[in-house]
Amino acid sequence: MSIKMKTILGQRLKELREEMGLTQKQLADKLQINSVTYLHYEKEQREPPLALLADFARFFDVTVDYLLGLAD
Repeated sequence: MSIKMKTILGQRLKELREEMGLTQKQLADKLQINSVTYLHYEKEQREPPLALLADFARFFDVTVDYLLGLAD
């Protein structure tokens, strides 16, 4: 039996992006990804690949665990 854990990735991405004063498009441009794709991550309609998750963590200077809601 597998337990599906809902992450708070989208919420954390939005909070961090807004703290930096960036729009979704500006952030997507900085990370060189499509703005619609980024929107899907923030709305938790898609999950980013691990490499991009690491890029988010580096960009925001947080841990991947923080982004996934596994650490405060």
